[in-house]
Amino acid sequence: MTDCKELLSNIEKIHTTEMGEERIRRNLSLGKEIVDTVGWCKEQIGLPEARIVRRGKNWYATIGGNTFTVNAYSYTIITAHREKANT
Repeated sequence: MTDCKELLSNIEKIHTTEMGEERIRRNLSLGKEIVDTVGWCKEQIGLPEARIVRRGKNWYATIGGNTFTVNAYSYTIITAHREKANT
């Protein structure tokens, strides 16, 4: 199972480190209204319109202009970034 179903079927395992949470909040400019950063990330990744691909040891989920990088073995959210605008 190498399609997005693998990540989605293990979505409850997704987590991050304290430093990872800080990095995600900073990179995505998440406000204080989002209390549960990991929960919010899981919601985003689980949305039907999320585009999920696996490249090597990581999953990349892109939704709403944001890309989440999740380690394919530990299900750790490594980072999240806003997509760069094409100029």
